[in-house]
Amino acid sequence: MYLGFYPDTTDGQKIAWVGTLLTDTALVWHLHQYRELRENDTWANYSAAVHAEYHNEREAADAQLKLGQLTYQGSIRVYLTEFRALNNFARATGEALREKVDLAMPDAVLDMRFAHYLKDFADDEGFLQATHHAGLQVEKKKVLRQAREQMRGTGRRTDNKKKEERRKDEKETPAPQQTREPRKNEARVQRKEGWGTTGAALQGVPQNEIDRHKKIQEGCWRCGRTGHRTHHCYLFQTIQGTELPPAKWKVATVNPPAQEPATVKRKREGDNANATTKQQKVAAVEEMVIDPPAWVEEEDSDF
Repeated sequence: MYLGFYPDTTDGQKIAWVGTLLTDTALVWHLHQYRELRENDTWANYSAAVHAEYHNEREAADAQLKLGQLTYQGSIRVYLTEFRALNNFARATGEALREKVDLAMPDAVLDMRFAHYLKDFADDEGFLQATHHAGLQVEKKKVLRQAREQMRGTGRRTDNKKKEERRKDEKETPAPQQTREPRKNEARVQRKEGWGTTGAALQGVPQNEIDRHKKIQEGCWRCGRTGHRTHHCYLFQTIQGTELPPAKWKVATVNPPAQEPATVKRKREGDNANATTKQQKVAAVEEMVIDPPAWVEEEDSDF
């Protein structure tokens, strides 16, 4: 192609230029040819000598073997480019060519081609073009399917992340206290925590310790210990030794139900003085506020 672009090039220039492109044994052969003929060598004679020296007589057979071993690797363009290059030497046509292509194609490409081309092909080029278009459609469909699966996977990961955040919020939210219905003639004692909000419970706690406590699984954000929640913390020191303000705990009593058993009622009617004295004692203790004790153990089974 280069020499055809410069038709005025002389035979000696053509031979010298080709010689600069040769290496190894081909260069040795070129130098021997030059020493033997020198200026008497012509381009036609030199070209014929190169062909006779390096022509592969098994070129067509090797290309035919490689053509049969060629397989589709996910790109129809790459496959057909290699197929055409090998077939320049193998010279496969007609049924032999179509059989090699069909055996190399996956079922998806064959199904696509048969679905769109119902008639027989007039020549080999039409057959190769139809296979090329079918392969492109299959590859586009594959890319689209992967993109959709990726979008679905992203959506599932987002939903899982939201569920984890909800579970985390549920862990940090204080669980509602389970109350028991009082039995008859039984006064019910209810203890309420002194912290109304998380912010109130964390007053006096350094922020760096709060951040460290939050990393402790099932830990209290106020003191850093486990076994209770932030709203129920009554300790005076954090695990780092920081002094904490005391919590005021409210203790209240609830009067027993109005209905009483018959035996208790008869006993109360028979002894009015004693019954009146008991009622006065119960009515006197309606509500009182007590301060926490001066010392508290770090682990308390009641909490």
